[in-house]
Amino acid sequence: MQFFRIFSYEKYRGTKGYLNTQRTYEVLRTALYFGISLSLFAAGWIATGSRLNLLTVVAVLGCLPACKSLVGAVMFFRFRSCPPHSAEEIDAHVGDLLGLYDLVFTSYEKNYPVDHLAVRGNTVCGFSSAEHFDEQGFYRHMTSILKADGHGDVSLKIFRDLGKYTERLEQMKGLEEDRAHTERIAETFRSVAL
Repeated sequence: MQFFRIFSYEKYRGTKGYLNTQRTYEVLRTALYFGISLSLFAAGWIATGSRLNLLTVVAVLGCLPACKSLVGAVMFFRFRSCPPHSAEEIDAHVGDLLGLYDLVFTSYEKNYPVDHLAVRGNTVCGFSSAEHFDEQGFYRHMTSILKADGHGDVSLKIFRDLGKYTERLEQMKGLEEDRAHTERIAETFRSVAL
């Protein structure tokens, strides 16, 4: 049973280092899937002396999940986890706020990498160190998702400056909180992230 846990391990979305860990996991899984397909093809060729056999068909069909896994690996190579110095600074200020690290939100137009999100009640603030981050597009995209999930009155703000973000984290600690409501909003963000 432990053997299968190793290959099904996935770090939870929203935890520190998720993107880097998931990238490694996707690469290993992709290599394993392609290795299985190649070994089946080689076994069939060695056993029959020809590539025209049933194991070749199985090997080709095995390339389907391998290619799907390769696409996932390529997606995770495009993004990096929150830099360690930023994570330390955020951890010093987050306190009892519900915080989510390493989230990437995708839309048809753009991708929105967010290093950290803090949620308290109906207030959500985030920090992104990405060079090009379309804040207005992110607000439109996430507001529509939040409304569709029944959270129409959420205040959402993304900061590009770490100092201003940590100041806002300190201010958010004084806000009232319904923990169950906060958890539902955070779950919405986790569920739509890469």
